[in-house]
Amino acid sequence: MSPLGSPATLPYGVFSTAADPHPRAGVAIGDQIIDLPAAVRRLAPQLAGAVAGPSLDALLAAGPRVWADLRAQLTTWVTDEIHRDLIAAHLVPAREATMHLPFTVADYVDFYASEQHATNLGRILRPGQEPLTANWKHLPIGYHGRAGTVVVSGTDIVRPSGQRVGPVFGPSQRLDIEAELGFVVGVGSSLGKPVELGAFEEHVFGVCLVNDWSARDIQAFEYVPLGPFLGKSFATSISPWIVPLSALDHARVAPPERSVPVQPYLDDEKTPAWGLDVRLTVTLNGHVISQPRAADMYWTGAQMLAHLTVNGASLRTGDLFASGTISGGSPGSLIELSWNGQEPLALPDGSTRAFLEDGDEVVISAVAPGPDGSTISFGEVRGRIVSAL
Repeated sequence: MSPLGSPATLPYGVFSTAADPHPRAGVAIGDQIIDLPAAVRRLAPQLAGAVAGPSLDALLAAGPRVWADLRAQLTTWVTDEIHRDLIAAHLVPAREATMHLPFTVADYVDFYASEQHATNLGRILRPGQEPLTANWKHLPIGYHGRAGTVVVSGTDIVRPSGQRVGPVFGPSQRLDIEAELGFVVGVGSSLGKPVELGAFEEHVFGVCLVNDWSARDIQAFEYVPLGPFLGKSFATSISPWIVPLSALDHARVAPPERSVPVQPYLDDEKTPAWGLDVRLTVTLNGHVISQPRAADMYWTGAQMLAHLTVNGASLRTGDLFASGTISGGSPGSLIELSWNGQEPLALPDGSTRAFLEDGDEVVISAVAPGPDGSTISFGEVRGRIVSAL
């Protein structure tokens, strides 16, 4: 049984097959996928409405009680001998499935929550100055991205074009990756009502992997004074499987000790810890180039959500917010790994890389500890660079 489909994980995705081309919800178990609408109609018809449709949207909106009920049902189905034959009728081999974007992305926000990443970029881009900006340890910095260009793993990434220093216009010459975690919002919130730290589990359904592709040269010319725009908005890839938050209880850890007092709405000393011991692996053309640790993230997902809404901004079902590049232990971007191109990476096949070339394929995978020594797998997010149009 693969870790991705273990009973401790039971991640949700959306799939179709040649025999039935209609996208529908599925749950990974071993090397197979449970056809969730079909199984639920037979074994738990009271939950049928929550898993209907071509996406996970209805399930996300259904809320924590339904999430818990469905997970309990699934756990019984895959571990109880009594249900083996019943559930077998609704299994599809994963090799026969085509995976789809699992939910409708409502809004997309990307944060900058790794102290190691922010420090490295500060040293690269502002040599001789303090690497962290004055506000960095007081609040989770982020930018509002483009929901319509979030794509599922396996989608080719077209090299973006734009203006670079000169100014000149043309394809990006410094195309980069960003290895991140993404948090998927289920239940929305009311406009004008902030979401407190302790309400994280009431709103967030689960966690996925994110590669927030970045055109560093386009970004460098445009980002002052308003921040990332075309250098980021062309594509963001996410993994096809969403690991439910409830599967990550054994991965929860305290975040690093903070050296600067924070405002009360961000103070998590007396709330449940939401640091996550997730270990990522980044490969380029099959070669491992980095293994970042999410446990070293300065800001947690709960703090990101609290900050995102503290001004009264409302949440919607399908909102996605990401951690920003994870660089604890090992950098999660090429700009850091190659020190902005000054120290190109030497790959085992004899080639070198400062930034991505056409044809390069990047795969980000991740694991976390589960119950009784098991492993929670997030699967992978994969993307291949194709030449500019």
